[in-house]
Amino acid sequence: MSNDLLTGSDGRAVSLPVGKKWRFHHILLVAAGVAFLLWCADGAELRPKEIVRAVPIIGVYFARMWPPRWGFADSVWKPALETIYIAIWGNVLATVIGLPLGVLAARNVVRSSALRSLAKGVLNLFRSISELIWAIFFVAAVGLGPFPGALALGMNYGGILGRLYAEAMENVESGPIEALQATGAGRLQVILFAIFPQVVPQFVTYNLYWFEVAVRSATVLGMVGAGGLGFELITSIRLFEWRETGFTLLVILGMVTVIDLASTYIRSRIY
Repeated sequence: MSNDLLTGSDGRAVSLPVGKKWRFHHILLVAAGVAFLLWCADGAELRPKEIVRAVPIIGVYFARMWPPRWGFADSVWKPALETIYIAIWGNVLATVIGLPLGVLAARNVVRSSALRSLAKGVLNLFRSISELIWAIFFVAAVGLGPFPGALALGMNYGGILGRLYAEAMENVESGPIEALQATGAGRLQVILFAIFPQVVPQFVTYNLYWFEVAVRSATVLGMVGAGGLGFELITSIRLFEWRETGFTLLVILGMVTVIDLASTYIRSRIY
């Protein structure tokens, strides 16, 4: 690779690889990117002055939440448990949905491009519809409570996890696969004994992370009648019971923190 000579601060010549120089098309790409962001900002009606004006207002809301109404714990503990239940079963259902579809979507597992495309299409459908929209559908179909919340998380996260599973399987080392195939092993044996042992730690990591996300999402689903802390949160906000809102937010923060610490510990034991 040829080098260009430049003069450093000490007067000595230093070389700059040609491949690392900024070229005209790089500048054009950056300019195009900035122009695109500005265009999107206009479409999103971004108003920086409004943000500055809104900060004190939000600060007033948080000030009203202190001190939290600790006696509200009697009304919150059951919805808090429901939130955990929704997150756990949403994650379980997501695995049940995502794992077989992820296997079918992996190109080193399924040779049929039509079958892979079908599996990817289903995964795209599941994850393109947010869990909140799924929750509205399931609340209308099966009624109020935590059950539609778990179903909503299972559908949306099933699409996400299935895609992650497929990518993890596609990136495994080919050596163990070829070794098993050389012994005459069937497709199922290759999946169970050559592919899965390599990707199980990644699968566990994915599920732990999305379980953390599910706890936060489950609080939102309660706002549309899908159980959990969301109902208590939106009710206290509508009634301007800011101290109860503050306590509910502390409960959510505590749950997410504990789950994050637990999942970090589990991941550290896996790797």
